[in-house]
Amino acid sequence: MIVKVRFFASLREAVGLEQESITLPAGATIESLVQALADKHQGLEAHLRARGVRFAVNRCYALPDTGLKDGDEVAFVPPVGGG
Repeated sequence: MIVKVRFFASLREAVGLEQESITLPAGATIESLVQALADKHQGLEAHLRARGVRFAVNRCYALPDTGLKDGDEVAFVPPVGGG
């Protein structure tokens, strides 16, 4: 299956891309997507596993064990500071 991945803020800077498509096996979860991206982009794993990174599937927040389907859009949203 193919999922579209969107990166925001520091994650976008770490990867050098705003978005990309990635092929995953059937039954993949957000956690397996994280591993596939960490294998593909050196240094990304530390950012993805940082406390506070949230995941969204098709614009709804999701947990790492959430299953994915062909055509899903997965966003990786790092913590945002400000005031």
